[in-house]
Amino acid sequence: MGKLTRDEVYAFIEATGPGGMARTAKLATVRADGAPHVAPVWVAVDGEDILFTTDAGTLKGKALARDPRVALSFDDETPPYAFAIVEGTVTISEDPEELLRWATVIGGRYMGAAEADRYGRRNAVPGELLVRVHPTKVFGARDVAS
Repeated sequence: MGKLTRDEVYAFIEATGPGGMARTAKLATVRADGAPHVAPVWVAVDGEDILFTTDAGTLKGKALARDPRVALSFDDETPPYAFAIVEGTVTISEDPEELLRWATVIGGRYMGAAEADRYGRRNAVPGELLVRVHPTKVFGARDVAS
């Protein structure tokens, strides 16, 4: 098993997985009672920040508003397996222009360029949040099963 450098972690996050699709992140947040919560999210990378959108009324939206600590996990499910984990804190924006820009980028990563605008507009609506993860720890490994 080999450790990933910081640059390799970001390349892994931005790379497509099996079938040419972008990897879905698994987002870990903290519930009000302190219990963990994990949910899948689509992401985009901006420098070292990782961005995603969510509705303010969801469990993850409420958790993020209350406690900015998060972890994101990405994995390659094909042998010899690899993973990347990003821990950090978030800032939240409801700015309509910023939300539309990043929801469109994210939509394009997961649904293709032809659908980017449609998904961007679908997800850039009142009540939707743009979440920016500011990493405090980044790590990963490749060839886990070798």
